[in-house]
Amino acid sequence: MDDLDHRNLGVKLKLWHLQEDAPGMVFWHPRGYAVYRVLEDYVRRKMRRAGYAEVRTPQLLPKEFWGRSGHWDKFGEHMFRVDDGEQAMALKPMSCPCHVQIFNKGLRSWRELPIRYAEFGACHRNEPSGSLHGIMRTRAFEQDDAHVFCREQHVEDEVARFITLLDEVYRELGFPNYEVALATRPAVRAGDEATWDWSEAKLGNAARQCALVPQINPGDGAFYGPKLEFALRDRLGRSWQCGTVQLDAVLPRRLEASYVAPDGSRAWPMMIHHAIFGSLGRMIAILLEHHGGALPFWLSPDQVAVAPISKDQAGYCADVLAAFEDAGIRAVAYDGADTLSRRIVAAHEIAVPVMAIVGEREMRDGRVSLRERDGSQADVPLTKAVSRLQARARPDALKAEAL
Repeated sequence: MDDLDHRNLGVKLKLWHLQEDAPGMVFWHPRGYAVYRVLEDYVRRKMRRAGYAEVRTPQLLPKEFWGRSGHWDKFGEHMFRVDDGEQAMALKPMSCPCHVQIFNKGLRSWRELPIRYAEFGACHRNEPSGSLHGIMRTRAFEQDDAHVFCREQHVEDEVARFITLLDEVYRELGFPNYEVALATRPAVRAGDEATWDWSEAKLGNAARQCALVPQINPGDGAFYGPKLEFALRDRLGRSWQCGTVQLDAVLPRRLEASYVAPDGSRAWPMMIHHAIFGSLGRMIAILLEHHGGALPFWLSPDQVAVAPISKDQAGYCADVLAAFEDAGIRAVAYDGADTLSRRIVAAHEIAVPVMAIVGEREMRDGRVSLRERDGSQADVPLTKAVSRLQARARPDALKAEAL
């Protein structure tokens, strides 16, 4: 592994660790979980503004439930099974059947559709040990899962809405260049050929509506429907498959999801599955390698390191720290016994983007000396330092921070 491999960066930057007796399970440290939550909250805001209602569903469900959905036959060997003495259970590998259960509670009308659910779902998959790769591929992960229940006439517009959202997120995160592929019907599949023809055409039309021309990946679709797959390209030119949008006419019927149509008859909704990242851990790993470990200010776990020149400024250092924290800036005190130069080096080693140095003069005048990663410095009033850094931490500052 080289120095820019996320597995090395995670340890060096004190973000997480993995251990041999828990393969594929991530132990998130405080700094790593801070990054995790910032990224999660960023997507949460996007989804809420796009009209999705956030839900939470169980992790452990009966085998019979997964059998009805079709996942037990397709993925059973990769599911973690639990025997409670009365019935076989399994940890969920994905959230889609659970969202159908929420849709099914109550009589649904065509006037309610589309209905959009989103969940940061904790999922478990018993991946072969040889396929595990740092936090990019694990056995326990959180998926930014979302599902839309809609009528057939909504499908193209709903898929296009998602692509527009995905495009916005990828560009703000610094990935303006991405590729899209249309994965078509696999050899083993559910549903009739006419439905597959219609579904593949709808996904292709939605992509073209967003000025995308997908390449065709024959046979790579899910067992219940075709999908669009989005692959990021990082600054090293590497491609990472992340986002997906899948069209499903099978699962709603299997789990008896229905709504009352305009003529009063019972109708089956179309179900659109999609994720922007696929896995939050995987996206963090990609961002780390993309930025060489030097995450942009908005995403850095510790955004500012406040360092007094001597213990005489300890009280003012605490005031500076409180001012940053009150403004929502993630700040940490570097006020140990080491020399100032060693404390600066320590902050640099874990990629803290900004140092706020306070000495006798800064304390007297109510100022701080800001030092950036690139070596540039600015001596400014504390109030100005707070407003300047607060602006860089806002979501609308992401484009300026992206590479």
